[in-house]
Amino acid sequence: LQKHVDKTGHVDYAGFRNDPSFKVYLKSLSAAKPSAAWPVNERKAFWINAYNAFTVQFIVDHPGVKSIKDIPEPWKTEFITIGGQNMDLDHIENVELRKNLDDPRIHFAIVCASRSCPMLWDHAYTADGLDKQLDDAARRFINDPSRNIIKGGNVQLSKVFDWFEDDFT
Repeated sequence: LQKHVDKTGHVDYAGFRNDPSFKVYLKSLSAAKPSAAWPVNERKAFWINAYNAFTVQFIVDHPGVKSIKDIPEPWKTEFITIGGQNMDLDHIENVELRKNLDDPRIHFAIVCASRSCPMLWDHAYTADGLDKQLDDAARRFINDPSRNIIKGGNVQLSKVFDWFEDDFT
C-alpha cells in the first residue's frame, strides 16, 4: 500500500498490476480460513483488508475504466476465493463485516473505488490498532469536504450515509 497509494489516497493501479508482492498478498488472503474463533478485531481487520485488496484487484483486472460503476455488477461479481469459499465484494461487506461484525465504522475503512466512498489509506488495518484506525478513518471521512459539506444550515452528506442509513441510526 505504501508503494502504490499516496497520502491523498491516489491509487497507482498500474503499480499494483505490476507488483508481484501484491499477487502474493492476494494469494495469502485467499488461503486464509477466517472463523468465528478468531478475535473480533482480527476478523474485522482481515475482512477490511481483503475487501480493499480485492477491490484494487478488480480495478486492475479492468484496465482503462474511468469508474468501477462502468463495470457491470462490480460488487456482485464472484471473483474472490477465501478459505475455499467463492464470494463477491458484496458478501464481504454485507455478510462478513456488516452482519457478522456489526460495526458501522467499517464504512469509513472499506473502499469501493467510487467517489462517494472513503479514500484508500496507504497502510493496512491491524487487529491491535483497529479501534483507533477505525475512529481515525471515521473522522477523516466525515471531515473530508469533498465527501461531506456542512456550512451553516446546509448539510450535504456522502451517499454512504444514505446507502447504509440503518447502520448509522
